[in-house]
Amino acid sequence: MAIIPQGGEVTLVHVVREPNSRPEVRLLDSFALENGIHEALQRLRVTRQLKSYVCTTLMGEGEYTVSQLEAPPVPAEERKEALRWVLKEIVSYQVDSACIDVLDIPRAGLPPGRAASVLVVSAAEQAVRARVRAFEEARIPLEALDIPELAQRNVAALLEDENRGLAFLRIDETGMMLTLTFQGELVAVRRGEINSGQLNGRDADQRALVQERLVLELQRSLDNFDRQYSQIPISKVILASHPQVGNLVSELGENIYVPLKEMDLSSVLDFPAMPELNDLQYQARHLLAIGAALRTGEGSA
Repeated sequence: MAIIPQGGEVTLVHVVREPNSRPEVRLLDSFALENGIHEALQRLRVTRQLKSYVCTTLMGEGEYTVSQLEAPPVPAEERKEALRWVLKEIVSYQVDSACIDVLDIPRAGLPPGRAASVLVVSAAEQAVRARVRAFEEARIPLEALDIPELAQRNVAALLEDENRGLAFLRIDETGMMLTLTFQGELVAVRRGEINSGQLNGRDADQRALVQERLVLELQRSLDNFDRQYSQIPISKVILASHPQVGNLVSELGENIYVPLKEMDLSSVLDFPAMPELNDLQYQARHLLAIGAALRTGEGSA
């Protein structure tokens, strides 16, 4: 069960993954935070019997960092400590007490002779404690504290073509995130400030300028992926935008060399009890919550 407080509401998503079956979304519901997150979680713990589920939530924007670094030449059990001191030159918070996890970038995606790389997720101890405090006070045990990049990775992994990379572009009211995944793993991340509000603005000239910036950003990112990860052939770009941006699929698709498709989770998920998930905008709105509930158990704090 993913429990995601965001934008004045808390969203619950329950996903079941059975062997040899497609993941099934059995619950997706949102509740207004009328009296704050603490009261909402305490109420939902009882009414939704949250103690019966394996629960997870997401860190918020600005509460963590993701850094791509060379894998240190040390045993696996010593990697976190070795990378902790590398992070000292990158982050502004105390690394000796920071929460750190390490994600391997698949070696199959790296050019011959290139050193192995890892993605290091780190957060200040106080940021992690602040995020989980409301859950502790509501007596809701969290098995994991995840990040949006991995939630998006979990959805992208379902949409990949075999032995091909997938670029996934999500745009919402807070900004954009472009991820490259390969063999179900996160390889690279690009974030940007372009958001759906700008793309849907009232001024037609300004909208056109923002869309041109987005096209250029996507072109440059795909070229950069191709240079850095030439062993990974990207088969398609998946777009999820919320609120929906008119003509964005066709506009982007006409200006990049990789096929672009709008996200449709009905091809990879079952949701017989959730007919509203047939709506692509509903899917895009709850993308990260669904992805958090699809967590693989890897790379979570």
